[in-house]
Amino acid sequence: MSDTPVLPKELPTELPPELNAWIDHQFSQSLIEGQWEVRRLFHGRSGVIDQLHAVVIDWLPPVAVIRLYDDIEIALLDQLVALLASREVVQGVLVQERGRKRDTKFSIPYGEVSEVMQVIESGLIYQIEPLQFQNFGLFLDMRNGRSWLREQAQGAKVLNLFSYTCAFSVAAIAGGAKSVVNVDVSKRALTIGRKNHQLNNQDKAASQFMPYDMLKSWSRIKKPGPYDIVVIDPPSFQPGSFIAERDYCKVLRRLSQLTTANATVMLCHNDPEQTSQFVKSLMASQCSDFVFEQHLPVPEDFAEQEREKSVKVLIYKRVAP
Repeated sequence: MSDTPVLPKELPTELPPELNAWIDHQFSQSLIEGQWEVRRLFHGRSGVIDQLHAVVIDWLPPVAVIRLYDDIEIALLDQLVALLASREVVQGVLVQERGRKRDTKFSIPYGEVSEVMQVIESGLIYQIEPLQFQNFGLFLDMRNGRSWLREQAQGAKVLNLFSYTCAFSVAAIAGGAKSVVNVDVSKRALTIGRKNHQLNNQDKAASQFMPYDMLKSWSRIKKPGPYDIVVIDPPSFQPGSFIAERDYCKVLRRLSQLTTANATVMLCHNDPEQTSQFVKSLMASQCSDFVFEQHLPVPEDFAEQEREKSVKVLIYKRVAP
């Protein structure tokens, strides 16, 4: 790659003007107290622009990432790259082809993209690797969930299931959590999680990391408890590891054994084909001692025409019998 970015051809005019306006709005929302924070610049499933339904654009300062969940015309992709490259703050554009039935492919049509980057969300620092993972290390649609946890965590013992790179744990410790136990089958993800805590100068003793298959390790997970807050953010479909329709209930039925008498649980589900009723039905059948409190709002940069197509984040509270 060259040492300096090379601008694409003159910015085409075929793209709908509302896309340009929306991206400008999201850039403005991303600049907080003089710092650029991660943001979704465009969410195709919002339905705002029919021809871009399969496209999302993320802002990982200073890189813009175009994610394609289906094929689009080359000319249209060129226009998107040119639109982003025309912003002075964008130093690189990454294109990622992905999807459940597609091999993940990368290309860098403009500028440069580092293999390892650090980004900021709500003043906290996270390490990401945009060229290494189908998921680069931070789920941006969970921003409101992390904010909620940060506000609730003071003095709490937190269990973070399916912790991935421990972003929830970083938010909890920032909010004053007494301790966090992170559980994920991926040792590599937990290694990045440790790095995320270090980047934020957080006490090493406050976080514990368990590289286990939780469905086979409940006795180990239970030992540091009971927990005041449990975060459950599983993949919706990960063959060989976790399939929500089959395995979510196996996790929920353990909650009563893991939690304190007044515990709070955050339940997440990110399958656009299933509504929040999927989670509510499981809770009713598996955890009758927990009551529904609220459905956290979707971040405005992820808003869709149908709310239930977005990520579902539900808060439940345990009640005394």
